[in-house]
Order: sequence, then C-alpha cells, then structure tokens
Amino acid sequence: MQTFLQVFQIVISVLLILCILTQQRSTGLSLTFGGNNASFQSTKRGPEKVLSQITVVLAVLFVLSSLAFLFV
Repeated sequence: MQTFLQVFQIVISVLLILCILTQQRSTGLSLTFGGNNASFQSTKRGPEKVLSQITVVLAVLFVLSSLAFLFV
C-alpha cells in the first residue's frame, strides 16, 4: 500500500508541475505588479479554465495523498 501511495504521489506531482508550467504567465498576481495585459479584469475561458480546474484537482489529490501517508 505504501509503494502505491508513493508512486501515486510522484505521478500526481509531475502532472501538477506540468499543469502549473503550461499556464499563462500574464494572469493572476503578475497583473497587480505591473503586467503588460491591458484588460485588468479578465475571466478564464476555454482551455485556460479547464487547465485551472485540473490544477486545483491535482493539488487536492496531492494534499490528500500526503495526508494518507500519515495513516499508513
């Protein structure tokens, strides 16, 4: 069981890193600190929204797998 959790956490962490790195750089707090985007209030649409949701799901799975190590 412990090896399954280790492999699961490694796979989730690699996917989470890839999702974070593929997101656009000109969104979020970078706009607050002098980003070049003219539209200050923008909503995520299409692939950006899906990628953002996948990132949240992967982050939750990573935290849950980390907590699972406490009980194994």
